Amino acid sequence: MNAPTTFDLKHRSRALTDGAQRAAARAYLHGIGYSAEDLAKPIVGVAHSWIETMPCNFNNRVLAAKVKDGIRAAGGTPMELNTIAISDGITMGTAGMRASLVSRELIADSIELVASAHRFDALVTISGCDKTIPGSVMALARLNIPGLMLYGGSIRPGRFKGVDVTIQQVFEAVGEYAAGKISEEELHALEEAASPGAGACGGQFTANTMAMAFEALGISPAGSSMVPAEDGRKLEVAERCGQLVMDLLRGDERPSDVITKPSLENAIAAVATSGGSTNGVLHLLAVAREMGVPLDIDEFDAISARTPLLCDLQPGGRYVATDLYEAGGVPLVLKRMAEAGVLNAQAKTVSGKTIGQHAEEALETEGQQVVRPVDDPLKPRGGFAILHGNVAPDGCVVKLAGHERTAHTGPAKVFEGEEPAMAAVLAREIEAGDVVVIRGEGPAGGPGMREMLSVTAALVGEGLGDTVALITDGRFSGATHGFMVAHIAPEAVRGGPIAALRDGDELTIDAEERRVDVALSDEEIARRISAYRQPPRADGYVEVAIQKYAKLVGSAAEGAIAR
Repeated sequence: MNAPTTFDLKHRSRALTDGAQRAAARAYLHGIGYSAEDLAKPIVGVAHSWIETMPCNFNNRVLAAKVKDGIRAAGGTPMELNTIAISDGITMGTAGMRASLVSRELIADSIELVASAHRFDALVTISGCDKTIPGSVMALARLNIPGLMLYGGSIRPGRFKGVDVTIQQVFEAVGEYAAGKISEEELHALEEAASPGAGACGGQFTANTMAMAFEALGISPAGSSMVPAEDGRKLEVAERCGQLVMDLLRGDERPSDVITKPSLENAIAAVATSGGSTNGVLHLLAVAREMGVPLDIDEFDAISARTPLLCDLQPGGRYVATDLYEAGGVPLVLKRMAEAGVLNAQAKTVSGKTIGQHAEEALETEGQQVVRPVDDPLKPRGGFAILHGNVAPDGCVVKLAGHERTAHTGPAKVFEGEEPAMAAVLAREIEAGDVVVIRGEGPAGGPGMREMLSVTAALVGEGLGDTVALITDGRFSGATHGFMVAHIAPEAVRGGPIAALRDGDELTIDAEERRVDVALSDEEIARRISAYRQPPRADGYVEVAIQKYAKLVGSAAEGAIAR
């Protein structure tokens, strides 16, 4: 990048640090170790979500130290800050899960607030668990100052009975235990083995999905995301990110130069070709809205339809993120996207190169089986589809990776919230052919739009994954697999037709026709909706903090973004 000769590198921080009238501000900063020389340099924020409530973000402070080293070496002065994080996996199945999606808004808000108030000239965000990733990119989009996002990396797989395991197997083992397939001792032994260190969940769940998507988007440096959390090379990546943000500052390169319609389409295609999390729909819609880029939910379907499923990754496949790293990482995926004709090759990236150039530079490990050749895809279309129909007139998303079904018709079994549905699964009340309906879990009705991984994993663990379907106005974890439909919009409490469903109603999900329908007349649906009242929550309460912040989120069809 060539620096404009007239661009002031302290274009924001000068107002905070320069001149006699700023002596008091400088005095505060001298007291914590910043010299006059430090304050004469550009001030670069280093934001992360280090926290002791989960492994996902546990390495963020270590990475931040290396990012700061890179910033100093390149002529800047770093200032570190941290924000919150909520673990989806740990809060799953509890009232605490209602805080997960809204935490994304608070993460974005807090980074934006500090960076605005302290007039950072540039910004590096470090992310780990699911909502810290889009939240930090949303903050970059809002601020639109030179910056980039560094993903903290994936956990390595655990070993149990001689095979690699992830947290997915633990969730599914709950269903296996309920079905009498494993003992309590085996369940405990698995839980002790499945999460062996720091880093985000190992499969192509939401964290790795969004890390890949944002590398394909270009806001994360090419080759950075899939370096595992505890691999020593991650420290080198972090230091290079510190140096790179100074290049962005010198070139006055902004997120708005990178987050464009073509780059968002690349991110969507990366989710589709990798069989990634349906949460990618929510988060990319939210980022597009923050950046002011028009993006509609049905555009996801069009992109997925023309993108082959090429990555053999869990939850539906065989491999995990560390395997993808050894195979060639995200650049290899970009190379395959280019070969398939679904990569907008001229899109800019934070490295200064185009995404197409990074695809051309990809190194593929000989004999790797993680990313399939374009002429031998796992499926000819991507890992999700957008459906409409008389149950979801505003749309919903179905995951197609990891199973072969494209259609299912069966009787509804309707549950008002996750807890009674989980109780029914564990009591073995769900039968082959059923369509499990979980409502009252949307952004407003939940509140907070919880993920249903406990239910979906238990169904798989009981052996019903290939014979039942599930629909919800809530969300799914990236670890969910099977014929599952999420983000039903409008949600029940906003007058969505999912509120009209009753036990025994015949439901049809048809991914080929892109529809989810109930065999009822429009008049009967309208009559039932008018009579629907959401019952008290199954868990009996929601903490005041969750009630307060859940009001921030909007609708699933709009990325459940803050209002």
